[in-house]
Amino acid sequence: MDESYAQPHERPNEPHQPHQPQAFDLETYRAELERIQKIDFALVELNLYLDTHPTDMQAIQQFNQLAQNRRTMAYAFESKFGPLMGFGHSFSRFPWQWVQTPWPWQV
Repeated sequence: MDESYAQPHERPNEPHQPHQPQAFDLETYRAELERIQKIDFALVELNLYLDTHPTDMQAIQQFNQLAQNRRTMAYAFESKFGPLMGFGHSFSRFPWQWVQTPWPWQV
């Protein structure tokens, strides 16, 4: 696990400093999010196809490759911009990142 997701405050003897949200490039945010969304779309389509064609080895290989690419891209995105999904599907740095905007569905 990435150490930046570890303990919220690793030096207990130091006073807590208020979190200062990092500025980020909204254009990069949107472009990277769109790439992830395109892979998500392809994964949904392949999932539906494989429900009716469970022995199509090429489709299974393509699904698995896209799933791995999506995992890698999502990790990189979350490292830069914060979580994509809640309820334990994504980690959060300290302080809680879900209160920071924009959220993925707001762009």
